Amino acid sequence: MEGVAEISLPAWLERLDSIDRDITLAINAWHNPATDALWQFMSQVRIWYAMYLLIIVFFFIRLGWKRALVVTVSCILFVAASDQFANLVKHTVCRLRPMEDGDMLARCLHVLEGYGGLYGFFSAHAANCLGFAVCTTKGFRNDSRSRYRGYALFIFIWALMVGVSRVFVGKHYAGDVLVGFIVGALLGWAFAKLAQLCIKRFIR
Repeated sequence: MEGVAEISLPAWLERLDSIDRDITLAINAWHNPATDALWQFMSQVRIWYAMYLLIIVFFFIRLGWKRALVVTVSCILFVAASDQFANLVKHTVCRLRPMEDGDMLARCLHVLEGYGGLYGFFSAHAANCLGFAVCTTKGFRNDSRSRYRGYALFIFIWALMVGVSRVFVGKHYAGDVLVGFIVGALLGWAFAKLAQLCIKRFIR
């Protein structure tokens, strides 16, 4: 386009981008009708609302209403912060989603979902899910009667599958998901730690 300067990336960043594209296509290529249905199911946000509500109910059953309220608020604040930070980064970095990239489509990217915003770095799905896993697992551990290992195993497997599903449906590069996992884990830990400090300070 005339009048628009083309932005050239540093050589190392171009190489990293190329590797990310190759890995994304290698993962995305593993598809058939059965697995496509699974990944589409995992990728949907609304179908998990009932699970979130059930987890909150168990907070109140296991922690008592005061501690449960603090932990629940910490999870809500985490999701809000994670979402806003992801949106800020997406519109700062401006990296197109694979499904919006002509080169990826030409290389036979398999797309299972429709339009979901132009930019994809980093994956808010991945950040929210893994951060939610961290935040809720640490939240349950405010109950000293159990380590909640069964819950931790379930929720972390769920979070990883949701993140990976975003590559399979064509919405994100593998790198988008990996960075989302890292950001989500850090934010989830921070908000869970804040909840623990509030409980120790104000609730006996």
